[in-house]
Amino acid sequence: MNKKLSTSLVASFLLATNLLSNELDQITVTSATKSEQSIKDVTSNVEVITKEDIEERHFVTIADALNTLAGVSFVSNGSLGNTTSVFLRGMDTQRILVLIDGVRYQDPSNTSGVAFSDLMINDIEKIEVIKGAQSGIWGADAAAGVINIITKDAKIGTNISTNLEIGSFMTKKYGLSVSNKTKLYDVKVSANRVITDGFSAQAVYGKDLGQYEDDGYRNTTINAKAGLNISDNDRLTLNVNHINSFVEYDSFSAPDSIQRTDNESVLYSVSYNKNISNHSIKLNHDISDFQKENLDATFGVKIYNGKTYVTELVDNISYAKNSNLIIGASYEEYKADYITTTSTTNEESNSNKAVYLTNINNFDKFIFTQSLRRDDYSNFGSKVTGKIGAKYFITNDLSVNGNYGTAYNAPNIIQMLNPWGASNLDLKPEQTKSYDLTLEYKSISLTYFNNDVKDLISWDSTISGYNNTPGTSKIKGYEAKYSKDILKDTLLSLNYTHLSAKNASGQDLGRRPKNQIGLNLDYYGINKLHFNTNATYIGTRYDFNNKGGRQTGKYTVWNAVINYDINKDYKVYFKLDNIFNKDYQTIDGYATAPRSAYIGLKATF
Repeated sequence: MNKKLSTSLVASFLLATNLLSNELDQITVTSATKSEQSIKDVTSNVEVITKEDIEERHFVTIADALNTLAGVSFVSNGSLGNTTSVFLRGMDTQRILVLIDGVRYQDPSNTSGVAFSDLMINDIEKIEVIKGAQSGIWGADAAAGVINIITKDAKIGTNISTNLEIGSFMTKKYGLSVSNKTKLYDVKVSANRVITDGFSAQAVYGKDLGQYEDDGYRNTTINAKAGLNISDNDRLTLNVNHINSFVEYDSFSAPDSIQRTDNESVLYSVSYNKNISNHSIKLNHDISDFQKENLDATFGVKIYNGKTYVTELVDNISYAKNSNLIIGASYEEYKADYITTTSTTNEESNSNKAVYLTNINNFDKFIFTQSLRRDDYSNFGSKVTGKIGAKYFITNDLSVNGNYGTAYNAPNIIQMLNPWGASNLDLKPEQTKSYDLTLEYKSISLTYFNNDVKDLISWDSTISGYNNTPGTSKIKGYEAKYSKDILKDTLLSLNYTHLSAKNASGQDLGRRPKNQIGLNLDYYGINKLHFNTNATYIGTRYDFNNKGGRQTGKYTVWNAVINYDINKDYKVYFKLDNIFNKDYQTIDGYATAPRSAYIGLKATF
């Protein structure tokens, strides 16, 4: 393996599941079992986006990075900052549990699920994507999988880094990170800001965006982390993630309408870790606070507030040889309220008590994982879910693994209250059964997955509210991945996803591409230079269920990046998105960016 490619291989999107190498041992995953494991020892189907790939591809949003993975796609209601929905193996945002440094980024007052539109790529160490039903480990909202966004920690000594980017649509990105670490303590603070004039969120397909007013966006993200080593076996940590955003948007068929949303999200976490003999004990208390004020030309001012409180105690017990038993208990409380111009304050809360355990046995060539969890909710009773996974190394180059899990998606508080129409307090959790099988050989990986979802929660236009759809929706398909040093200093990565997503009536679910291809080509043959070309092909996709609405697929978007290391402290880059100026829409009536260019500088001290 040539040295110039070693960093790229570690960072490769596909490397997380299909290369058995020394570099792979260096990648660890925490969200698969709530314990730190080498990715080689994880039975779940998992991919990791590392800081190297993020820093060399210069993504703007988390959704941009996720879109390069097999089995992941997204749609957006227009320009930067507008509503973005991510699909993981055909299951939408509401069924994906998203964590930031292990803290839930789930807003109980948001019916659209996680606000991916406000998750910028800022100060990220890595992104873990655990595919398949994970309720046996994490509880509700993890039917499709778990995405854990992990921010950077402080490094030894005093370190400062800064970045600046400017480009199309009067876009400006800038940030600063300062950290200090000693044997006794560590502290890091980073602040990043994105400002753009954007382009019209709403537009007629094939029409020039310049004839409509621009919809701007601004985002300020602050991350603070601190740790105190009380002793060799005792550690106290504090994390705060603060996101404030403002976005202008358009309602359907009204490209010049005046509408805007002001969002503020704050995630707090304080934890205490204690090591005693073969026990690693962690006690943490997390708070997720969401506030959103929306000015809508039709419905007036709407204010939504959501809060989540989680107190959790986990004990990771090492026993026998390479075996661990993880036992945990948690208390969760969810609150939501809303105020509109036509209503008074409406408040509702829900609580959950949970106990769970995960057992991991590593028998060198065979790894076996079992998880069981019981949740007891105040508003709809108890749920028991589980997961089993196995991985077997037939040879050093050939392995096979499989997973089976059960999951549920709890009704959102606002879905039950429904400010827009009839409330439905009888909404019940949807239930999911999921399994996947993976065969890996050297640089090639092939996965088959299947999800059966019973009592799917969806919008019911007949009641202008949310309802359970009787029957079982079936979502299945396969993923193929390949990553290879094809020429000297040249790495090629490919992935392909085929998806069949049908509701209980056998109708195709909307906004999910039937076929998707990702391509990534890196060249490191010139000293201090890195060239990257990447492309995404989206196959047949319709706006609505049963192949209804506009066909929004069948297009390819190409991008390119050039990185140049001036010296060890200064780096510059140039990025060109949508090279061939492809005119396409992910949602009918909502625009996407034409050809755009950006130049940036990063400095470290």
